[in-house]
Amino acid sequence: MEKGPAHIEMETLLTAAFAPTHLAVINDSAKHHGHSGDDGSGESHFTVEIESAAFAGVSRVMRQRMVNKALGDIPGTRVHALAIKASVPGE
Repeated sequence: MEKGPAHIEMETLLTAAFAPTHLAVINDSAKHHGHSGDDGSGESHFTVEIESAAFAGVSRVMRQRMVNKALGDIPGTRVHALAIKASVPGE
């Protein structure tokens, strides 16, 4: 599947903000076709798996807030649902 503009922008923003050792932005939109929040764009639901030293000593909730902040208006405005798995290298 080709990456859409929201997908590419999320990868760019997260790379710039966290210099991750691992980053996977996974488009789950096809699994939610016809469900609430599916706007037909093919970019409504994503999972982000990110590993970065920036998350050391930070709670799970705060890590998610950091990711959401780095993504600006994408979550909740341009993307309906975003699952976040944020970890520190070696975790």
